[in-house]
Amino acid sequence: MTTVYERRAAPPVPPVPRRSPVGAVSVLLWAGAAAVLALWWSDTASVVGAAGWLTGAGRITGLLCGYSCAVLVGLMARVPLLERGVGSDRVARWHARAGRYTVCLLAAHVVLILAGYAAQDRDSVLHEAVTVVLDYPDMLMATAGTVILFAAGVTSARAVRRRTSHEFWYYTHLLTYAAVFLAFWHQLALGEQFNGRAAATAAWYTLYGGVSALVLWFRVLVPVRLNLRHRMRVESVHREAPGVYSVVVRGRNLDELGARPGQFFRWRFLAEGMARTSTPYSLSAPPRPGLLRITVKALGDHSAAVPLLRPGTRVWAEGPYGSLTAERQTSPRSLLIAAGVGITPLRALFETLPGEVTLLYRARTAGDLALGAELEAVARWRGARVLYALNDAEGRRPALTAAALREAVPGLSGHDVYLCGPHAFAQDVYAALRAAGVPDRRIHHESFEL
Repeated sequence: MTTVYERRAAPPVPPVPRRSPVGAVSVLLWAGAAAVLALWWSDTASVVGAAGWLTGAGRITGLLCGYSCAVLVGLMARVPLLERGVGSDRVARWHARAGRYTVCLLAAHVVLILAGYAAQDRDSVLHEAVTVVLDYPDMLMATAGTVILFAAGVTSARAVRRRTSHEFWYYTHLLTYAAVFLAFWHQLALGEQFNGRAAATAAWYTLYGGVSALVLWFRVLVPVRLNLRHRMRVESVHREAPGVYSVVVRGRNLDELGARPGQFFRWRFLAEGMARTSTPYSLSAPPRPGLLRITVKALGDHSAAVPLLRPGTRVWAEGPYGSLTAERQTSPRSLLIAAGVGITPLRALFETLPGEVTLLYRARTAGDLALGAELEAVARWRGARVLYALNDAEGRRPALTAAALREAVPGLSGHDVYLCGPHAFAQDVYAALRAAGVPDRRIHHESFEL
């Protein structure tokens, strides 16, 4: 059963594109790293001998690791400027890259500082490691934080993440908050640059205090206010395709959320077995007065339990997030390309994007086309095109090559392209679009898999 909402009388007026803060945020982050290097440089008189070089390199990597930890927490704070202005998937990529840098810097710090101390004491690295962990102040806490950060790094590797549930990954990453602040106290206790230097210590407190305030405000206080004010509950649950269900959520004054087609919320359903996990799901229809709708495919423990939700179940939501919206549009012609449950944000955009719109929907069979009746209805209403890329009778996938895309969509290079689907699919289609002459700035993609 599909859940067709009443359609609007006409597509909206094109919004005025906003200038992206990506450049300014990037400059700020790299400037912070440069300031950390300057801190080490200004407080280091000279570096002498192998022990001095090893220890100096260990301190540099330790300082940069500490700074990178603060950046990781800031990127996890769900600051609207980043989530909506930069884009959630780009923030996720930054976070993933910063995580890799942090783990590498942490490993380099441990190896270099122990090698430097061992060279200075003319002792073995193993004996020096035992001495440092057991005898130095706050080192047991730092060791625990190190183990947690390495565990978070391992579970973030794509090969590992494919084999673990979202819930396991989520809870492992929650522990990184503890790890970061265990490392914070270790740096203040043993960091040469903070020993008796009030200005450097104050700057470090300001850095960590600032990102802590962002987390407290945007991840705790803002969601509490949102949910106390809007009091959302499950209105109904509908089957859309095999393993795909839509959930209609009702609440008070939902128009005040400012949610736009293409955005997503992080949802926590206060039902048995679901209340402990917050999962991102996109709006699969434009917001209506008092109503929001998401469409979910059963991929993990949380999503598999969605069909069991009952009307009246309390909902805890955070958002809206994401920048896969009409504000990215730069051309009067748009192509939407979806695969599987990636249709959800594009379904909402298909109804509301101004101008000439074509939707290309990739699925295995016609029975797997979630929201198909709605797509056809919207296409008739607004005079848009819907194209399907289904497996043939032998189960072979259609090739979405550059040539095939150009043939299906005349004037493709002049279109804005909105792309949503599994990671491998999105990568392949992105490469085909670039080969077909679509500029990178006109390919808009957002993913929760990073």
